[in-house]
Parts: sequence; C-alpha cells; structure tokens
Amino acid sequence: MAEFDVDEMLARFSERAQAVRDRPMPPVEGEARKGFIKQAETDLIDYSLIANASWELADGFLVLRVPLA
Repeated sequence: MAEFDVDEMLARFSERAQAVRDRPMPPVEGEARKGFIKQAETDLIDYSLIANASWELADGFLVLRVPLA
C-alpha cells in the first residue's frame, strides 16, 4: 500500500476547488443550468473547506480542523 500523505491530499482538494472556480458553464438552460450552478457551489464549498483544514494524527485517527470563519 502506498504511503498516505495528508498534505498532498489537501493540495489535491485545493486543486479541485480551483478547477470548480475555472469550470466553464456548459450550454444548458432552465432547471439543468440551476442544477449545474448549485452543484458547482456545493463542490466549491466542500473542496475549499477540506483544502483549508489543518490536521493532526490523534490515537490513530486523522483529525481535520476546518476553519468556519
């Protein structure tokens, strides 16, 4: 099994957040457009929260501290 690198994982989430920001709007209209925008907003929030987390190992658990401010 490959070694798990938490900082590398957080960097991937940062890259995903940037990809969502840069994602072009597909040629959709109406409800499909609203759904695409809503999903992009949710993805950006999720990826950004994880990307900005600090971490520690505690009792064999990876603990992410997510700033909500």
